[in-house]
Amino acid sequence: MISSQGTRGFRAYTAKHLDELLGRAGFDGDTRLRVRAVATVLPFRTNAYVVDELIDWSAVPDDPIYRLVFPQEDMLPEADVSRLAGLLREGAPAAQLNAAANEIRMRLNPHPAGQLELNVPRVGLETMQGMQHKYPETVLFFPKQGQTCHAYCTYCFRWAQFIGEPDLKMASDDVGSLISYIGAHPEITSVLLTGGDPMIMGEPVLRRYVEPLLRVEQIESIRIGTKSLAYWPARFVTDPDADATLELFAEVVKSGKNLAFMAHFSHPRELESPVVEEAIRRIRDTGAVIRTQAPIIRSINDSAETWAGMWRRQSTLGMIPYYMFVERDTGPQDYFAVPLVDAYEIFRDAYSQVSGVCRTVRGPSMSATPGKVCVDGVTEIAGQRVIMLHFIQARDPQLVGRPFFARYDPEAVWLSDLRPAFADRFPFEQGLEATSLARLSA
Repeated sequence: MISSQGTRGFRAYTAKHLDELLGRAGFDGDTRLRVRAVATVLPFRTNAYVVDELIDWSAVPDDPIYRLVFPQEDMLPEADVSRLAGLLREGAPAAQLNAAANEIRMRLNPHPAGQLELNVPRVGLETMQGMQHKYPETVLFFPKQGQTCHAYCTYCFRWAQFIGEPDLKMASDDVGSLISYIGAHPEITSVLLTGGDPMIMGEPVLRRYVEPLLRVEQIESIRIGTKSLAYWPARFVTDPDADATLELFAEVVKSGKNLAFMAHFSHPRELESPVVEEAIRRIRDTGAVIRTQAPIIRSINDSAETWAGMWRRQSTLGMIPYYMFVERDTGPQDYFAVPLVDAYEIFRDAYSQVSGVCRTVRGPSMSATPGKVCVDGVTEIAGQRVIMLHFIQARDPQLVGRPFFARYDPEAVWLSDLRPAFADRFPFEQGLEATSLARLSA
C-alpha cells in the first residue's frame, strides 16, 4: 500500500469566521448580518478545501457548492431573520440570542421520521442511547467522536446533531451495549455507522468501533455513512492515518464481511478533483464497495443533466449509484424541497440518459416515518390521476415492495402531503398506529 507520509493540514471554518468568508463575495454589511442570523439557528461549518477548491466565488451566491454549505438569508421566515439580526446588531447576550434561536429550531422538526420516539431501541425500560433500529435487519450506531463533519450541508437532516443541545443529540461510545443488543437480535445482519460523519474520527478511534463488529458472526455488512470523499478526500490519501484507515477497511473485507462505503455526493463538481479520484481508487483497492447517494435539492442539483452527469462519473470511477433521496421534512425544507412529481420527472429523465451500469440507482425515495417510500411515477387509473409509490424498506416488512397510490398533487413535497387514492387510508397507517400504541404501553 502506498505510504501517505503526509500531514493533515485540515483547517475548519465555523460561525466565527462567517463574516470574513462572506466578504469574499462582496456582500454588504446588512446581508452578512442576516446570513449570520440564520447561522445562529442552523449550524455552519466548512473547511479550506471546500472554500478554496470547490466554490467558484465569482458565481456566488448562485454557485451550487456555496449554496450547499453557506446559510442563505431567506432559508428562514423573514420575521425570524430580522429578529435575530436585530439581536446581533444590538450585541444581545449569548443566552438571549440562543433562546431565540432555540425557539425557531423547535419549529423546524429537528428529529423527523420518529427518530427519537419510534427508532430508539429499548431493553426493558432502558433506552439504548446512540442507536436506532427502524428496520429489522439494520441497526444504526452514532459513535460519540463522529458527531460532527468536515463541513455541514445546509439541507442536512441531521442538523440537530450539531447545535449543542444534548437532548437532541444521538451519540454513544458504548460499543459493548451495541454488541450485546445485536446478539439479542439475530435478525440484525447489518450495522450502519453514521453521524455526523464517522470518517471525522482518526483510525485508532474508528478501529475501536469497527473491530468488535468483526467478531460478531451474524453481521454480514458494515456500512459507513460519510461525506468525506466530497469534503475532505485527503482523509484517504495524505492524512497521517490514511494508510492505517485503509488497512482497517481491508481487515473488514478479509474478515468475510462486506464493507459498504456510503458516499454522499450532491453535485458533479465534488467529483472533479484529482485527489477525489485517488481517494476512491485507494478505498476500492481495499475491497470496500462505494455506493453513492444524495437528496435532490432545489437550486443545487434539481436538473436531470446534473444527476445523469453524477451517475456517469461515479460509475466511471468504479462507484455504484445507489439512491436519489427526497429532502426530508426538517430544517429549511421549504427552501430546498422539490415537489415529488417534479423529482420523479428529473429522476426519470436522468435515468434515461445513462447506461445500464448506472441504473442501479433508486429513487426518488423518502425516508419517512413508515419507511423508505419510492415515487414510481404518475398515471391514470379508472379515470383518476394518481401518484404511484412503493416501499423499498418498511417498519412492517410485509409492506416492502407493495404498490400503493396517492391522489395526484403537483405541490406535495412529502409523504404527509399526500392523500390516499381508492381507499380511506394508506396501507401503512394502521401499522403506525399499532406501533405507537405499543410504544406507549412499553
